[in-house]
Amino acid sequence: MPPLISIITPSYNQGRFIEATIRSVIEQDYPEIEYIIVDGGSRDETLEIIQRYQSHIAWWVSEPDQGQTDALNKGFARATGDILAWINSDDTYLPGAFAEAAAFLQAHPEVGMVYGDANLVDEAGRFLERFPARQTDYKRLRRGSVHIPQQASFFRADLWRKVGPLDPSFYFAMDYDLWVRLAKLAPLHYHPRLWANFRLHGQGKSIASDDRCYPEMLRVHYREGGSRFSWLPFKAVLRSLIYAWLPLPLRLWLRRRV
Repeated sequence: MPPLISIITPSYNQGRFIEATIRSVIEQDYPEIEYIIVDGGSRDETLEIIQRYQSHIAWWVSEPDQGQTDALNKGFARATGDILAWINSDDTYLPGAFAEAAAFLQAHPEVGMVYGDANLVDEAGRFLERFPARQTDYKRLRRGSVHIPQQASFFRADLWRKVGPLDPSFYFAMDYDLWVRLAKLAPLHYHPRLWANFRLHGQGKSIASDDRCYPEMLRVHYREGGSRFSWLPFKAVLRSLIYAWLPLPLRLWLRRRV
């Protein structure tokens, strides 16, 4: 039997996009999928869409929560899979992602998390640019060299049980915090296969709240014993002064080189 993959979707008022997200999960050519949706009490068409596909959903709930991180922790607490991942309600998987990720983790038992490539797409799903993914590890993560598209990452449930849950005080960098903790225990591996679409739009956190990312990353840095005179704090200052004002193509160009 192939390993069971548990996918969590946190959701709140993303009725414009969530149907595409759901379909990208349930239409994968992979036989063992456990799909969980944790909605924060949406008031748009989200619930109607979820109910339309509930025969494909192992468990779902719609109730007020403390935000995305809280919703993810609820979902992972319900998950029973051997491999875990989450896809936000405005992003999508690409065909074949689950089968390829599971095959890689089966063939490389020493790897704790595998991540692939992702397209950056606009509100209408039109291609903008390729996410600047590349190989990273614990030391490089500590320097701020993340280069992991969260939408295209899959990690082992046994490692989650050692490092989870997500820190509920994190709003933006809960994934970075998780990757640092995972990388302390097992290698993370970049597998250059296209697995997901990362949607950029005005209400998405990656645009609306981008300025909250580095302060949270610095919390991880100092928790791990990092110095104020190291590369990550320097990047945080540089970002606040220059990077945040740059257009998206130039930001991506810089990310490929830093």
